Amino acid sequence: MQRLKWYQLNDTSEVISPSLLVYPERIKKNIQQMVEIAGGTEFLRPHIKTHKMAEIVQLQMDAGIFKFKCATIAEAELLGQCGAKDILLAMQPVATNMHRFFTLMETYSKSKFSTLIDNSKTLDAFIGKATSKNTTVDLWLDIDNGMHRTGIPVGSTAETLYKRMVDNPYINARGLHAYDGHINQSDFDERKKVCDAAFEPVSKLRQRLESKGLGPVNMVIGGSPTFPFHSKRANIETSPGTTLLWDERYSTILKDMYFLTSSVLITRIISKPGSDLLCFDLGHKSIAPEMPFPRVKIFGLEHCEQIGQSEEHLVVRCKNADTHEIGDTYYAIPMHICPTVAKYESVSTVEDHKITGSWKVAARNQKITI
Repeated sequence: MQRLKWYQLNDTSEVISPSLLVYPERIKKNIQQMVEIAGGTEFLRPHIKTHKMAEIVQLQMDAGIFKFKCATIAEAELLGQCGAKDILLAMQPVATNMHRFFTLMETYSKSKFSTLIDNSKTLDAFIGKATSKNTTVDLWLDIDNGMHRTGIPVGSTAETLYKRMVDNPYINARGLHAYDGHINQSDFDERKKVCDAAFEPVSKLRQRLESKGLGPVNMVIGGSPTFPFHSKRANIETSPGTTLLWDERYSTILKDMYFLTSSVLITRIISKPGSDLLCFDLGHKSIAPEMPFPRVKIFGLEHCEQIGQSEEHLVVRCKNADTHEIGDTYYAIPMHICPTVAKYESVSTVEDHKITGSWKVAARNQKITI
């Protein structure tokens, strides 16, 4: 009997396709490696946007991780429900989301919540809200160090804004936040060089703020590709996220990072529309569609060309399509796991080649209760 590969199930007859499988033992190993790279948990603040699951948060807390980062109010609430001690909402709240943020603070009072601002208008709104509630709010100044997505550039305006945060009695200025998601060069040395160059002005800003008596200034920096570099800096919190589940894109371009793929899609051939064509039940609704083809690595069909995708279908051109049958089961790794997870209400856990349970993707929607 042929030995099953790590991702294969011994029985797929009752498994719905497409669906997402996760492998808890591999996730645990990724968590261990994260802690080892970070040199402990004090300066480790993993992002939960990749998985959005209470069970994975608990696995991290079991490993001693107590600081977390998230991108939505729902993710922040999930962390509050899990009893996480320190929760950073790394998305500047505006309009009703600012009200929801204060509700989070009131509802989950045993957790310490913080969030970002990058302009005086948002700071004024936070000051007004905190003043009216006679409470303090923890804020980080979001710095743009090259991605040009959010944040304020390093400079005098940033220094003035941070001083306003420190001077206001209703604001607890936590420090600086910068996300360098634009840095993902495949070559290790090149990626480190670009990372160091982007970090330097942020580090100098910290030094200037502290020299003016505005410190101590903590820092939360980076994502998964720059995690190995920032983890070696003193007094810097790092925020890897994809490292928990990993995906084919990072596995391909980041050869120096040895995290395990811990989530796999199960899919089936549903049609053979041409002599060299196979159609899988793996459309836009099942995997993240923003990447160019290939959007997924299908084990055993790596040589085939992905040529079309719609809401429910993925069309693949294969020279040996005649050797595959309608109904055949395949396993696939998405190129981008984070938005792929959000497409599923729940995932199935796999241990020893058997499905052992189900984990709810609890924070996939905009709202849990708040």
